[in-house]
Amino acid sequence: MRPQASDSQQGKLALPEEPAASARADAILRALLSRLAALLSAIREDPRLLCGVILVALVLAAIFAPFIAPYAPLKYHPAIAAQPPSAAHWLGTDALGRDQLSRVIYGARISLSVGAGAILLGGLIGCALGIVAGYARGWIDQGTTVLVDALLAFPSLILALAIAAALGSGITNVVIALAIVRIPIYVRLARAQTLQLRGLDYVTAARAVGTPAWRILLRHIFPNIFSPLLVQATLSVSFAILDESVLSFLGLGAQPPNPEWGTMINDAQPYLTGGTDPWMILGPALAITITVLSLNLLGDSLRDRLDPHTARLLGLRSSTAADSALLDEAPETASEATTEAAPD
Repeated sequence: MRPQASDSQQGKLALPEEPAASARADAILRALLSRLAALLSAIREDPRLLCGVILVALVLAAIFAPFIAPYAPLKYHPAIAAQPPSAAHWLGTDALGRDQLSRVIYGARISLSVGAGAILLGGLIGCALGIVAGYARGWIDQGTTVLVDALLAFPSLILALAIAAALGSGITNVVIALAIVRIPIYVRLARAQTLQLRGLDYVTAARAVGTPAWRILLRHIFPNIFSPLLVQATLSVSFAILDESVLSFLGLGAQPPNPEWGTMINDAQPYLTGGTDPWMILGPALAITITVLSLNLLGDSLRDRLDPHTARLLGLRSSTAADSALLDEAPETASEATTEAAPD
């Protein structure tokens, strides 16, 4: 009798959980469908946002390359070397019989990771230096400005080539070289934005009530300059991928036999100039073109949507939420700073 009672009690207790779990699943499904509808509406409003979908597809292809690529990227097949595009090999094969499509998919891992890593590293260092220089002023600002002007005196690609050559060939050294040449861009942008914000009332109020400088920078200044930094980062990734391809083309990036877009173009150069197999360069060239074009168009779209004036002129609807949050940040942060520093 006792086990039966416990079973009935368990059954009674389990009954209310099923509707609750079903309700949670329905709520999650409705939220996903709502977000998908909002995304489709935004793409219809601004087709440039479709480039974001293309970039997501490229990233997913790079992550799941072992499951997507039809062939192993490093396996030689001399019997089918330098074959034109066919049903078995959509982009043909290279001089060693390796499938070009598989190598392009695997090459996205290196090219995208190097571009994103260089911008992330250079952006973090540049933003930190720019915000501190713009807020502190004085000798810190002057020293940072002199350092930035010295780096900007050299063409970015030439400077990256010199740094990569000095450090030696390798993907890590290419990331460091590209990050160094991108630092001045973010220093100047973050410094200019910080100089505009440091004199506003809510920053002055935060300083007056004794809020620490690090808290002002992280809580009140950085969130309000994030939008232009995000747009600049989106545009900079495309140039970093181009520069990385150039350095790999010159032999300073990924080393053979690792698949990388710039290295693949270098391998296909004799066949392009000789006119025997010009299609061999098609795969990596298309990959670079599509990636860079998508990043540029996405950056232009983000710039227009995050600028309230431009968004109103173009009739872009989706920028209002982000803009209102940024515009309302000043009074909210001022009241927060006053509340935080008020004596108990």
